[in-house]
Amino acid sequence: MIKLIIDVTGDKIFLMIITSNDIYNITEENTKINYEKLTLIINDFLKSHKLKLRDINKIYLNRGPGSFAGIRNSLSIVKAFNLTNKIDYYCYSIVDFKGETDIKYENIPDLCDKFNIKKNLINPIYLS
Repeated sequence: MIKLIIDVTGDKIFLMIITSNDIYNITEENTKINYEKLTLIINDFLKSHKLKLRDINKIYLNRGPGSFAGIRNSLSIVKAFNLTNKIDYYCYSIVDFKGETDIKYENIPDLCDKFNIKKNLINPIYLS
């Protein structure tokens, strides 16, 4: 099972691939230009680890709080991945994990299971 974590809520775009044997991650500047190039950034990241989008089984997306434009763009991209490649996604927020003190990206899939985050459900949290 190969999982992709996407977080565009902060100052950086953060991507992580979790395979059964390895964990890879990158960060990119979180700019308007990179929002528009997010699919290319994801594709290049996957290619750098000899993966394709069809290899991904699940996507975990931080739904906020954060930048309206970044969250909206990333949600649209993930929904498109779901429609075209049938990849299930989970939209989480750090506030969903109440009581957890040491939240790391590599633990997000297990935390989504533990806190019963629903599959293919979106409820974004934008900063006002």
